Amino acid sequence: MNHSRYLGLALPLILTTITTPLLGAVDTAVVGQLDDSSYIAGVAVGTIIFNTMYWLFGFLRVSTSGFAAQAHGTKNEDDLLRSLSRPLLLALGISACLVALQYPIKEQFLPLLTSDPAVKSLAIEYFAIRIWGVPFGLLNYVIIGWMMGLAMIKKTLFLQMYMNVTNIVLDILFVKVFSWGVAGVAAATLISEVSTFVIGLFIVWKAIPANQRKKIFQIKSIDLSSYKKMMRMNRDLFIRTLCLLIVFNVFTAKGGTFGTEILAANAILIQIHYIMAYMYDGFANASSILTGRAIGSNDKALYRSTIKRSFQWAIISSLSISSVYFIFKDRIHLLFTSLPEVLNVVGTYEAWIIIFPIVSSFGVVLHGIFVGATEASSLRNSMILALIVFLVSLYLATPGLGNHGLWLAFILFSTARSLFLILHVPKLSRTLGFHEVRYDGENKVFNN
Repeated sequence: MNHSRYLGLALPLILTTITTPLLGAVDTAVVGQLDDSSYIAGVAVGTIIFNTMYWLFGFLRVSTSGFAAQAHGTKNEDDLLRSLSRPLLLALGISACLVALQYPIKEQFLPLLTSDPAVKSLAIEYFAIRIWGVPFGLLNYVIIGWMMGLAMIKKTLFLQMYMNVTNIVLDILFVKVFSWGVAGVAAATLISEVSTFVIGLFIVWKAIPANQRKKIFQIKSIDLSSYKKMMRMNRDLFIRTLCLLIVFNVFTAKGGTFGTEILAANAILIQIHYIMAYMYDGFANASSILTGRAIGSNDKALYRSTIKRSFQWAIISSLSISSVYFIFKDRIHLLFTSLPEVLNVVGTYEAWIIIFPIVSSFGVVLHGIFVGATEASSLRNSMILALIVFLVSLYLATPGLGNHGLWLAFILFSTARSLFLILHVPKLSRTLGFHEVRYDGENKVFNN
C-alpha cells in the first residue's frame, strides 16, 4: 500500500471527522460575536457537559467502526448486521438513561465548572434544550461508525457535512436574525442532530440488501451472549474516555478559577485544539479501516504497511498543522470572537496550541490501529498512565505558573499519551501474530 492509496482513504475521512468539533466551534464563534464574554463562557460550560456525555460513550462509534471493518474483511453478512444492531440497541438504552437522569447530571456538573451566576444561568438554558438531542447524537455515532467501517466515505462525508452546515445556518438564523442568544445556539445543534439521524438511518437502510434487512430484528442479533467481545472492548474504551474526560473537565474547572476572560480564552483555544485533534482522527479512522480489513482477511502485508503509513503521516501532518496555525493564528482567533480583552488573553497562551500537534500526533493516529484490531486494553492502559502524568503536572505547575501551568500539564499529558501508545505497538503485532512479516510491495487486496 503506497502513500496515495492511504491518503485516498484518509483525506476524505479528515473532511468527515473535522465537522464534529466544528459543531462546538461554530457555537462558540457565534456567541463570541455578542457583547459579553459570559455568553462564550456559558456555552463553553454547557458544551463541556455534552462533550462529557458524548465522549464517555464515544466507544459506540469507535467500536462499531472496528467490528464493521473486520466483518467486512471476512465478508460475513450476518456479522455485518450484528455490528450495526448491537450498538444501536446499546445506544438506545444509554440515551434513555441519560435523558431520565438529566436533572442530577445538570446539578452535579454545573457547580464544578463555574461559580459565576450569569454563566451558570446561560449554561442551564443551553443544557435544557440540548439534552433532548442526546439520543440522536448517540445513534448518529453508531450509524457513522458503521458507515466508516464499511468505507462508505462519500456518504459519511455527506452526512457529517449536512449536520455541520445545518448547524451553522441555524446558528446564524436563530442568534443573529431572531436574537435567541444561547437558546438559539442549543436549538440549532438539536435540530441538526435530529435531522442527521433521520437521513443517516435512511442511508443505512438503503445500504442493506432488501433480503437481509429482516435479520436486524431477529433474536440472534440481540442475543446477550453475542455481546461479550463488544462489551469487553467497550469497557476498555469507556475507561479510556473517562480518563480523557477527567483531563478536559479538570482543565475547564481549573481554568475557571482564573477568571471569566481566561475561561473564555481557554474555551477558544480548546476548540482550536479539537479541530486539530479531529484532523488526526481522519488518519486514525483510515488506519482503523485498513487494520480491520487486514485482520479480517489475514493480510499481514496490509497490516504492516498500515502501521508504517500511520507513523509517517503522524509526523507529516503534525508539522503541517502547527505551521498553518502559526501563520494564520490571528485570523483564526478573530473567527471566534471580536472582544479585545479575550483576544489579548488568547494571544498570551497561543504558543501551547502550536506545540500540541507535534506532541499529540502519534497518540491520536495510532489509536486507529488498536481500534481496527478491536484491542482496546492498550488504549486504556496508556490513557491511565497519561492521566497520572497530567494530574501530577497540574499539582506541581499551576501554583507557580497559573494558566501557563495548566497548559503545560495538558501538553505533558498529550506527550505521554503518544509515548505510552507507541510502546504498545510491538505487543499488538505479537498478539495478532503479524510481528514477523515485512512489507515488501504494493498490496492489492483493499481498493477504494
